Amino acid sequence: MRLRALLDTPTLGLRLLGGEDELDRTVRGVMTTDLRDPSRYLSGGELVLTGLAWRREAEDSERFVRILAAAGVAGLAAGEAELGAVPDDLVQACVRHRLPLFSVVEDVSFASITEHVVRQVSSERAGDLAAVVDRHRRLMTGPAGGGPEVVLDLLGSDLDLRAWVLSPTGRQIAGSTLADAGPELPGGLAARLAGEHLAAARTGRPGPHRVTLDGVTYSLFPVRRDGRAPRETLLSDWLLAVEADAGDWPEERLDLLHGVTQLIAVERDRRDAARTVRRRLAQEILELVQTGAPPAEIAARLRVAAPVLLPGPVTAPHWQIVVASVEWGGETPGGAVAQSLLEEVLVDPGTFGPEPAARIAVAHTGDEAVALVPLPAVPDESTDSPASGLHAADLLTVIAEPLGRGLADDGRLTVGVSAAVHSAEGLRGALEEARHARRVAAARPGLVCAAGHEELASHVLLLPFVPDDVRRAFTARLLDPLRDYDRRHRAELIPTLEAFLDCDGSWTRCATRLHLHVNTLRYRVGRIEQLTGRDLSRLEDKLDFFLALRMS
Repeated sequence: MRLRALLDTPTLGLRLLGGEDELDRTVRGVMTTDLRDPSRYLSGGELVLTGLAWRREAEDSERFVRILAAAGVAGLAAGEAELGAVPDDLVQACVRHRLPLFSVVEDVSFASITEHVVRQVSSERAGDLAAVVDRHRRLMTGPAGGGPEVVLDLLGSDLDLRAWVLSPTGRQIAGSTLADAGPELPGGLAARLAGEHLAAARTGRPGPHRVTLDGVTYSLFPVRRDGRAPRETLLSDWLLAVEADAGDWPEERLDLLHGVTQLIAVERDRRDAARTVRRRLAQEILELVQTGAPPAEIAARLRVAAPVLLPGPVTAPHWQIVVASVEWGGETPGGAVAQSLLEEVLVDPGTFGPEPAARIAVAHTGDEAVALVPLPAVPDESTDSPASGLHAADLLTVIAEPLGRGLADDGRLTVGVSAAVHSAEGLRGALEEARHARRVAAARPGLVCAAGHEELASHVLLLPFVPDDVRRAFTARLLDPLRDYDRRHRAELIPTLEAFLDCDGSWTRCATRLHLHVNTLRYRVGRIEQLTGRDLSRLEDKLDFFLALRMS
């Protein structure tokens, strides 16, 4: 706003005492001070309000005004409550330094002037920025393209807002690149913001969602893509996190931020369209693998896919397969939902920006999504070994907390991860391995579960797939006689059996653990064998007891 506009508002109680030729100066903010030297708090363009408590003698006016002029303030408004009329020495000092001077009547508070100036400045800044955003929207939708970083920089420079675009797991897609804006959020904080956003978004409440973390308030704006049902994109939509409380913002500023999210959504749609080729490659390879095509044909498709997914001089990449399924309320919404989700989460959370997502190709079939993840070969002295690949436990650490907030009580995400393979012959086995691992994850409790190939080596993971009626019959036949005996005689045969198996059948170690004499332990084991008709010296019977205890 201009200084001249202050005189057009009679309720502010301002009277011009000097500087009529400087009234076209731009006011960028307001500051109230009675410090003798406020220079450290001035950045230029302020309207300074003062009660004149700093003035003890006439010479003080020259020094005070000289400091304000050097700082580049827009003007000075002096209150009449302290000294009555504004002193002539202050008027003359302002004339010498060409600083516009106003007097403020006693019954008008500095707070009223401050509120008016801030409201006007914010409104004008928002209008100017809206025009810039509109121009940038046209640039981004044209052939030249663009990116959300430019708009975030404008939010920082024009509205003093720090903002970040985050994935649903908290990976930073974009942030302000201004040096003083701090472009990167700590990973833990970003993931918590993503989780808070998902928890609020799943309730259907319109954004922005306001949260306070570590004493700082953030406003979270959903970046929604048109034409999709909320559940189709809830777990894969980006969000705009702004370090500010939007609760008391005027409508103009809220409209501006919603316009920014629409701009970012355009960029998201552009990048989704760029995934078409990778999706088609993954779909072709998946169909070849599932139909049992000759390895040579699959290898030919892999040679086509490698340069697309791993640009540059890459030879003989290794591959991993990741399978995922999303359910809500017991219904599986289809592989397309899991496809969009995998394209967002199968990116190293430590990377910044959208480009790493171009290395993931995801297809979908039925109710599951299948990702083909390339691992560039790392040359060593003898052979090419794969770069460190995806591990289910690491993936779960990144996605469980934020995505679990979005799934809440009626949704589940299950993920299976294969081992790395280096040829077309290995892809069919990797696909089955990833699917088996996902079934293992599905048998576990929790909203977000993942299992990897390394876990399939344990026979314990086969237990969840035993039908419930078979499980009950098997455990009842072996363990019910022992439980009945324990209830009648308090003999503790079940704890003794567990300890005996845990000690690998060692009489001495088991007796020591149970604080029993070895003869007492032999008596209890004999009673177990008598009641069940089994022999605990035989491996088969030991294994049956072990499985029965695990399934009970």
